[in-house]
Amino acid sequence: MPQAIVNAGSGGLDYDRVALAQALETLPLQAPIVILIHGYKYAPGAPGHCPHDQILAEGGTRKSWKIMSWPRHLGLGRDGLVIAFGWQGTGSIWQAYRNAGAAGRALAGLIEGVGRPVHLFGHSPGARVALSAVANAPAHSIGRVVLIAGAELRSNARAALASPAGRRADVLNVTSRENLPFDLLLECVLGLRGRALGAGLPDLPGWTDLAVDRDTTRDRLRRLGYRIGAPSRRFCHWSLYLRPGLFPLYADVLRGDLPLSRLAAPAPVSLSPLPFAARLSS
Repeated sequence: MPQAIVNAGSGGLDYDRVALAQALETLPLQAPIVILIHGYKYAPGAPGHCPHDQILAEGGTRKSWKIMSWPRHLGLGRDGLVIAFGWQGTGSIWQAYRNAGAAGRALAGLIEGVGRPVHLFGHSPGARVALSAVANAPAHSIGRVVLIAGAELRSNARAALASPAGRRADVLNVTSRENLPFDLLLECVLGLRGRALGAGLPDLPGWTDLAVDRDTTRDRLRRLGYRIGAPSRRFCHWSLYLRPGLFPLYADVLRGDLPLSRLAAPAPVSLSPLPFAARLSS
């Protein structure tokens, strides 16, 4: 069973419990379990907006430039289990943001029932779903988390990583200035209560920021074997999964083949002024 579908709604989680239990029973212990979480304007079963017919579908045709199959491009179903997690992301931005928090709490219950560490991949408010799950999941239940263009505040991310599950999680926060208008919109909708994840969290343990719009970042990734395309639009909310070369990077992070320590930006070199001052005084 390469992929399972789980949906969160007002009545709780909806999924085939027998099929998921059988898939987990036959899955090798070291095989990754990856939960894919869509973002805004998707909702399970909604005509034209169902994620399981679009970005979370294993196959199918590309009906829009913004749609590509995450499971197919990640390729994780060959050696692990993919769980496509759907939630109510339609309505206003505020409604989607509120629903994302509730969906994450429901997802934490599913993660507890899995009984082994899982990895999370979320876009836009799907990142809020992921962090809400981290904040509410039991200790040692979360492994690696990849957030792309995350629609969440930094304060909530700090709280999530201070939780029992968050203290052991490794989070990759993928950002780009292409997403700046959407970050600003989120901050305004939430009453300017803090900065969005696009601003980064460089001093948070377990957290790695990756600004893929910067030439220096893409140069570092190229040396690691990942050729990431340059931005093609000034502003684009979907570029962090549409940009060529990013999915192989995400797949290796989620599999554990690429440690996040190799993606962290090098620490700035601090040059002491003392030798220069000594020369001036001599």
